Amino acid sequence: MFWPKKKEPVEEEREQDVVAAAPPIDQKPFKQAIWPVLACGAGLFSDGYVNNVIGSVSTTLGYEYGDTYSDSNAASIVPAIAFAGTVVGQLFFGFLSDRWSRTGSLLISTVILIIFTALAAGSYYKGDAVGMFNILAAWRFFVGIGIGGEYPAGSVSCAESSGELKAGTRNTWFILFTNSMIDWGFVFGAFVPYVVAAAAHNTYYGTIWRTSLGIGVVFPLVLFVLRLKLREPEEFSRNSMKHVKTPYSLVFRYYGFRLLIVSLIWFIYDFSAYSFGIYSTAILSNIYGDSGVLTTVFGWNTVINLFYIPGTMIGAPISDRLGPRNTLILGQVLQAVVGFIMAGCYAKLSHPSVVGAFAVVYGVFLSLGELGPGNNIGLLAAKTCATGVRGQYYGVAAALGKIGAFVGTYVFKHIASPDGDPVKSSQYKFYVSSCLCIFAAALALLLPRIDQDTITKEDAKFRAYLESKGWDTRQLGLKRGESIESLPEESEETTPAAKA
Repeated sequence: MFWPKKKEPVEEEREQDVVAAAPPIDQKPFKQAIWPVLACGAGLFSDGYVNNVIGSVSTTLGYEYGDTYSDSNAASIVPAIAFAGTVVGQLFFGFLSDRWSRTGSLLISTVILIIFTALAAGSYYKGDAVGMFNILAAWRFFVGIGIGGEYPAGSVSCAESSGELKAGTRNTWFILFTNSMIDWGFVFGAFVPYVVAAAAHNTYYGTIWRTSLGIGVVFPLVLFVLRLKLREPEEFSRNSMKHVKTPYSLVFRYYGFRLLIVSLIWFIYDFSAYSFGIYSTAILSNIYGDSGVLTTVFGWNTVINLFYIPGTMIGAPISDRLGPRNTLILGQVLQAVVGFIMAGCYAKLSHPSVVGAFAVVYGVFLSLGELGPGNNIGLLAAKTCATGVRGQYYGVAAALGKIGAFVGTYVFKHIASPDGDPVKSSQYKFYVSSCLCIFAAALALLLPRIDQDTITKEDAKFRAYLESKGWDTRQLGLKRGESIESLPEESEETTPAAKA
């Protein structure tokens, strides 16, 4: 049912004719075209910041409350609960962005993010530490819902808007304002706690973690103002299904297998990437033991997170040169090689005297993950599906990815040596991650090739498929109050351009 069937010659010829007749997206001046790409995609900075800063917050809570925090359920719930909220947000806003509005969904998710990030920073419960941990976890769940909205609404709008940019650069700009934003968020999520801890002289723990969380309000607040000027992407206006009944059975038959592959790759990537990101502070803390003050641990954590940046920045133009699928495969294979090397040498790298070498090798491992799946899985999810259901398609794939992150934050602590050896336990984590990289690279071979005009072509191909199944494609792009009866009948000379 999922495996794609070979097209009949007549169906393939019809599809090619429709693709050839598909109207191109109007090209705009760079300054005019880049604006919606930036405003739609850049909100993912908050995803990186909020998800990474919690690793430092959790470490600080351990310093402040000792065993009261370390032995509580909150020690595992607080770092992971935002992922659960993100899954809810991705699914809900994925549906909302297709059935209502891309820009409206973005604004609502931004408001949620602002409100609950502020509440998380002010978590309190009658002076009771455990109660406060629970309140923090609750607010973090709602923060996750706001973050979840950025994926289907923001990234999908960013992909659709990138079609108005110059061909040959579209993948680059999409990556720079989506995954690169997440990575810069990771860097600031590590650096801000370092600065705050230094200002607080490594002693005022409450100030350190609350300030670090509270700063996460600033960026979405600025972005909210910028997004008030956004309009719906042109591709969405042409091909949306928001005023018609979506033919889900046909969508499932056409995209089910592809969605499964994209979702599995995203699950595998987030399983490792977010787990390593969140636990990097803990890994460094274990290397230093009780001798490491917060600024030392946070400082090296910042260095490690900086290695995300070369991977995503260098990898962005490579995705235009090699294509997203091939770049993803390249990054996964190289990451697996470095992971196996790191696992084999971990015993030598895990001493405080060579923590610099550890940070470099670990950083290269993370950087290659960004060059490959980090940059390209969202791009593949956004451009391997038709506009009418792109928000839901992307939302499901991203949600399964975040489930991978959620599972990873729990499973990683249990990937351990039977004898409790900390060195072997860390080695096992890298072995598992590297094997998963190879598996994900193999899965990517099953995905279609993505080029500069894939969104327009994908809409045309899906339109041809719907027509072959008897679905009236004049319904695509209907505005409120319009109906099929109010549209002119199609003739043989009518092209998608005329209908658009």
